Amino acid sequence: MKVFIVEDENLAAKRLQKMLKDIDPSVQVQGVADSIKSATAWFEKNAGVDLAFFDIELADGQSFEIFSNTKVNFPVIFITAYDEFALRAFKVNSIDYLLKPIDEKELKNAIDKFRQLKSAVTSVSSIESRIADLQKQQIPDFKERF
Repeated sequence: MKVFIVEDENLAAKRLQKMLKDIDPSVQVQGVADSIKSATAWFEKNAGVDLAFFDIELADGQSFEIFSNTKVNFPVIFITAYDEFALRAFKVNSIDYLLKPIDEKELKNAIDKFRQLKSAVTSVSSIESRIADLQKQQIPDFKERF
């Protein structure tokens, strides 16, 4: 799983990376941004990630601005010390909202939730693909008149 972290506190970013590796050693942290500007630049230059973790309050504003600055086509787990942004977080690509300090069990539950959602989407895509294949294999049209 490829993840990206937007966190302006270096210690918090490193702690999150360690927790992610402890929960799932296959997690690949593609990068860490400490501002809206650097996160936007990274997302514009790099291929998408599977999941991102956004702190809300950054030194140069709120991470919600990233959604206005660039296309965010991946799920986001918000991690913040403030609970008043929860409603706004779920109006964008949020799949969970964790309060700092991060509890490892809550982080694991959020990652499990992401995996379940991803699995469900994959299943639906597979079913749609199978239906399309079956429609192509339909019996050819018969002549209506001779």
